[in-house]
Amino acid sequence: MSESIIVVEDEKIVRLSLVDALKEEGHTVLAVDNGSDALAALEEGQFSVVITDLRLPGASGIEILKKSMAESTATPVIIMTAYGNIKDAVEAMKLGAFDYITKPFDLEEMLLTVERALNVWRLTKENIRMRKELSSYYGAPQIVGESKPMQRIYDLLEKISKTESTVLILGESGTGKELIASTIHFQSVRKDKPIVRVNCAALPDELIESELFGYEKGAFTGAAAKKPGRFEMANGGSIFLDEIGDLPALTQTKILRVLEDGTFERLGGTGSFKADVRIIAATNKDLEHEVQKGRFREDLFYRLNVIPLEIPPLRQRKGDIPLLVEVFCRKFNDQMGTEVYFSPEAIEALASYVFPGNVRELLNIIERCVALTDSGIVHPADLPVHVAKNRQEKTVLAPLQDVTAEAEREHIRRILILTKGNRSKASEILRVSRKTLWEKINLHGLDA
Repeated sequence: MSESIIVVEDEKIVRLSLVDALKEEGHTVLAVDNGSDALAALEEGQFSVVITDLRLPGASGIEILKKSMAESTATPVIIMTAYGNIKDAVEAMKLGAFDYITKPFDLEEMLLTVERALNVWRLTKENIRMRKELSSYYGAPQIVGESKPMQRIYDLLEKISKTESTVLILGESGTGKELIASTIHFQSVRKDKPIVRVNCAALPDELIESELFGYEKGAFTGAAAKKPGRFEMANGGSIFLDEIGDLPALTQTKILRVLEDGTFERLGGTGSFKADVRIIAATNKDLEHEVQKGRFREDLFYRLNVIPLEIPPLRQRKGDIPLLVEVFCRKFNDQMGTEVYFSPEAIEALASYVFPGNVRELLNIIERCVALTDSGIVHPADLPVHVAKNRQEKTVLAPLQDVTAEAEREHIRRILILTKGNRSKASEILRVSRKTLWEKINLHGLDA
């Protein structure tokens, strides 16, 4: 992730002198002169450091601090304040600001403070990266994505994993709900215990109860010996109930009891068992709608919905597609002993597709292309017909002004892919300033 700084200052001379000094140090800088624009910029993109005055038109520095903290706790915020407002600056420090500087300030002092803040940001990001790598090494799955929607998911996972609360993961098919469930488990205190996965939609109604809770010898014809259920197998760990919206009514009642008092009985048995299990459930259904239709118990819904976590579909995080292509391509190259790569044009074609099957569909496309491509490079013509056709139709039917904007957008995207998101290199190739490139990236909604 590239480094960038936002400066929020309504005094023009102060703003321009600070921006010039930061650019001379080689930093990418976005400057705004009011709080409203700053809040909008924080909503649209992430920054390495935020520098803001306390007193601003549109929104205060305190509001900007709170917004920045809500978007990313890893981003240091430096407060600028007049000498008479030091009490406000101290209050900002209590709310989480990195440091404050009184105006008029010495530019060298400010640059040193910014460098300290950047070092903190770099260390924080490196620690996050290392934790992910260690988790992957020790058996936890790795979630791929650097887009803003995924950054929010990471922040939520960090908090959720520290709790013992029941989690309900919501999202379309193929978005990676099982991967998210596994991540929650492997980041929790239960990580050394098992996580047991159950696809509720894949089990027949007559078998699901015995699978979940087990059965005693003689409970039914063919039950020659007692068998523990999935809840017993998950004791001390977590159980992932995928597609929980498909549970039959009787089983819903028994799951509710586990959530209420942690007990259950084996099928055909009379004794109760205690389940020390964290329940993580997932569904692609609208459970509130299912409750209204009488197909899902309302009390169970509220028990499951302690911490809801909605996973964005791939079409809402298209900035992750180049990274996902790279990761999946490497995976299948390793499996198949090949050296296949995707051309920038092929990646652009994928990025323009809506992916109704989400990440799972992208994964299947990458596997197919790696397996069937002879040249070693995947071009748009090598992609499935419906993907290539989708791009052609978009281009043919677009108004003239949109074609120009789309051409600019795709050219910038191609250069960012080639430079692996390095905006300094991209701006040199495009022969525009870094400020112009930043504005174009925001205008076209590109993640880089």
